[in-house]
Amino acid sequence: MSEPEEFLSRRLDPRSLRGLAHPLRIQLLRALRRHGPATASQLAELLGESSGATSYHLRQLAAHGFVEDDPTRGKGRERWWKAGQQGTSVDESLYKNPDPEVQGALDIYAHEIATIHTQELGTYIGTRHDWDESWLGAADMSDFTLRLPADKLRELDEKLHALINSYRDTADPDAPGAELVRIHLHAFPQREN
Repeated sequence: MSEPEEFLSRRLDPRSLRGLAHPLRIQLLRALRRHGPATASQLAELLGESSGATSYHLRQLAAHGFVEDDPTRGKGRERWWKAGQQGTSVDESLYKNPDPEVQGALDIYAHEIATIHTQELGTYIGTRHDWDESWLGAADMSDFTLRLPADKLRELDEKLHALINSYRDTADPDAPGAELVRIHLHAFPQREN
């Protein structure tokens, strides 16, 4: 299933995964995707880091094609960065890669994404009373337990992704009351202990 043209997504391979698999790099990329172009100093302030650290890790992200210069901004020596793509996906072959470095990078990446999802959900729960009541009924924290083989879970994931992307294609960001909406999808096997 292809993404809409406006939504560029990056499929991770072993090299790019190792380039991204650092907590600060993942946070920097997330900040640029969410808030738009910024300088290393602005990102340092936003993330509570030193500008030296953000500069270094932005250059590493650029070397792997995750971020790029934004030539429409800045003057003089001020360097603005923007995300190269709006999404990231894991190539399935990475899970089978025998290289311990790749497996370690995959673990770091997955744990960092899970942490971000937990933080975002926690922030919503903590601030849900600040939203108009129409959002309270629209937001969802459901969970389901199904008994499926792997191929059926893959089929379900593909259908859910297609449905979500169909809303991306028809979304009107200028519609009255439109807000940024985060959707987290976690589907995994679990042992019956």
